[in-house]
Amino acid sequence: MIILDEYKLKIEDYRKQAKDLASAMKTDALEERLAEIEKLVAAPDFWNDMERSQKLLVEQKTIKEKLNRYKYLLGLIDDAETLAEMAQDEGVEEYENDMGETARTIEKEFEKQTLETLLNGEYDANNAILTLHAGAGGTEAQDWALMLYRMYCRFGEQHNYKVKTIDILDGEEAGIKSATVVIEGPNAYGYLKSEAGVHRLVRISPFDASGRRHTSFASVEVMPEITDDKNIEIREEDIKVEAHRASGAGGQHINKTDSAIRITHIPTGIVVGCQNERSQKQNKEQALKMLKSKLLEIKEREHLDKIEDIKGDQMQIAWGSQIRSYVFMPYTLVKDHRTNYEMGNVNAVMDGALDGFIDAYLRYIKNGENE
Repeated sequence: MIILDEYKLKIEDYRKQAKDLASAMKTDALEERLAEIEKLVAAPDFWNDMERSQKLLVEQKTIKEKLNRYKYLLGLIDDAETLAEMAQDEGVEEYENDMGETARTIEKEFEKQTLETLLNGEYDANNAILTLHAGAGGTEAQDWALMLYRMYCRFGEQHNYKVKTIDILDGEEAGIKSATVVIEGPNAYGYLKSEAGVHRLVRISPFDASGRRHTSFASVEVMPEITDDKNIEIREEDIKVEAHRASGAGGQHINKTDSAIRITHIPTGIVVGCQNERSQKQNKEQALKMLKSKLLEIKEREHLDKIEDIKGDQMQIAWGSQIRSYVFMPYTLVKDHRTNYEMGNVNAVMDGALDGFIDAYLRYIKNGENE
């Protein structure tokens, strides 16, 4: 049973938390920036520079969404206060369910918006490009790569993100050797950057007639999709472009033409591919976009002065330095080795329940920055 006095104290605490959240979100600065953009949008010469106009409109939409979500939270707290007043006048029993439901909704919304304040990296708001590679171990590792591919697709669908498979290379017997997926939506990269690294699977292999336990590895690369070039120049003489027939389940068109494109960046040895578009030209454009994203991400991560400083050996996967283990046997457990966050329901994780791991990672990074 809800005790009214405790509920009122909760509402007071919500008000304090909302002020702290406003400070963390910098809502005053966002309001000022929104007013500034709206003046620019209203100017007669706004559409003279199409690229700048589009960027401003995207920024305007993003700021409005943030402020509207914060106002929605304040509205929920007002609703809670109104319910408390009505309960005092008419009796707690009549409003108990509504009060409890409102409190739970407020707490979930606080958790969600507080988490978003941790996404303050330069590219956190961008779409995410995930590339998965099966490790050594043949069919078993390739099946594990496919399981991870499905996990990220389900995560994207659960968060109302658009999931687009750009390139996929089937395994010889089962699974996949590699796949590249673009997950499009607000803060997709900010959330999914936590997934970059080596993922380890321990299970009884369905491909082993003796029923032995196997350990398999797959790596996940995560890059922000770059919407502008950031002065990255890729010279034609530095790339090798190859057309090939697409692999994987992609429909009639994708399997009957040689429209798939693979691009090798000769100075670094980085390889990217695209097969989901309907022409070689479109696939090449998408592949070049991915190459630019990858080069920029490495440049930023390695604190390099220029793209030419990137060396191929920086792209080698360090097997054994896994970030997370997924154990199906002899017990069920998923454990992140960076944050020590763990979850016993391995099937839920494989169905895309990654929020707890992402939350723990973002807080881990934040705490590391504050030390």
